[in-house]
Amino acid sequence: MIQAETQTRNRLNITAGCASVAVALCLVIAKGWAFATTESLSVAASLIDSAMDLAISAAGLLGIFYASKPPDEEHAFGHTSVEDLIALAQSVLVGITGLAIAAQALMRLPSPAPLRAESEGLAVMGFSIVLTLALVIWQGRVAAQTGSRIVAADRLHYLSDLLPAAGAMAALYASKQHGIGWLDPVIALVACGILLFGAASIGRGAWDALMDRRADRGQIARVEKIITGFPGVCGFHDLKTRTAGSRVFIQVHLEIDGDLTLHEAHAVGARVKRAIVAELPDADVLIHKDPV
Repeated sequence: MIQAETQTRNRLNITAGCASVAVALCLVIAKGWAFATTESLSVAASLIDSAMDLAISAAGLLGIFYASKPPDEEHAFGHTSVEDLIALAQSVLVGITGLAIAAQALMRLPSPAPLRAESEGLAVMGFSIVLTLALVIWQGRVAAQTGSRIVAADRLHYLSDLLPAAGAMAALYASKQHGIGWLDPVIALVACGILLFGAASIGRGAWDALMDRRADRGQIARVEKIITGFPGVCGFHDLKTRTAGSRVFIQVHLEIDGDLTLHEAHAVGARVKRAIVAELPDADVLIHKDPV
């Protein structure tokens, strides 16, 4: 049953990864044409962002395939840490992209260049928003079901694309209707801020996981609630957790009546483990039993 659920989550993650790569490729082609046509810096910012998304999504898809591999002799705890490695690399690349766009916007701000072919640019950016929104909705559903860090990080990239894309449309409209050129670099700077904020958020989560930081407080509270008052358990101590990609590793010492037989004590521990895994399907649980 658990293996079937794992296979289902892996399939969902792979479909989300493939959809991400396909959407990114479409956006790069469309925005590349729009930039060549309009020479809009805000469109260029969106284009660079989509190009980075394409590279990141492709790497993320490879990471999803690798993370789905079962444990082996050399990786007894599985391969899910690759999710954190790729998410960390994603955050670095997004941060560099944001800084590069900001530098270009600051150079253009004192003397903004006029835009051209705004109508074509508006059509392309509207198309990109609709396509991105559809992908974000799908990725959100997959991330909620699977807990994949790669899918969640990828979704954050595309979610952060929506506002800059809308801003690019505003800049193109302002240029077309009112001849306003300064709005384009200003919106590009706002897009940079969104990129940098997203990069910091992704990087922090990935770094914490790679450094074996404890699991989320909410997950720990759920484990404690399960163990506390569990039939046959007198208490517990040394509850330790860490995360690796979408997996949560939990170890805990249960305090059990010392007069129970080994079989009885083992049965109590097994029931506790099943209850935790039922609550946290991606958990890897190790239980040590101490006699009271």
